[in-house]
Amino acid sequence: MKTNYLLPNSFKKIGWVIVAPIVVFIIISEFFDFQPEFPKVKVFAIATEGINNVAWFKIIKDDISNEVLGILLIVGSIFVAFSKEKNEDELISKIRLESLVWATYINYIALVLMMLFVYDIAFFSVLIFNLFTILIFFIIRFNWTVYRFKKSALNEE
Repeated sequence: MKTNYLLPNSFKKIGWVIVAPIVVFIIISEFFDFQPEFPKVKVFAIATEGINNVAWFKIIKDDISNEVLGILLIVGSIFVAFSKEKNEDELISKIRLESLVWATYINYIALVLMMLFVYDIAFFSVLIFNLFTILIFFIIRFNWTVYRFKKSALNEE
């Protein structure tokens, strides 16, 4: 089966090497209130909020650790999610499609629930987390389904 839209299988390992330490760092920083200090660097900002107004097109000093971690998490997750399997066939493609649809449904059901039950600044945190959840849900569902399929195929032999 021709899958031009998928990355080579070797990208999956690179993705896991990127994603795993970031997820561990995020868990540690969230649950143990660990926030290391990173040096602030000058960056170009299209918009930044001042005390009473928004400033447009400015050079500001900012701790870019969250931005770097977020970009790495997205890139690593895309590498994991959209790399070919070693044996990419029609069944794997079907599982991939079903997992993507399932992840989209779960992602937006969770977002709707959060819109109904989370308010104020806590909702902003939900929105930030929601940037990553569709990829996370897809990776979990796809890998779990492929694992179950391979396990059942081994049991039948």
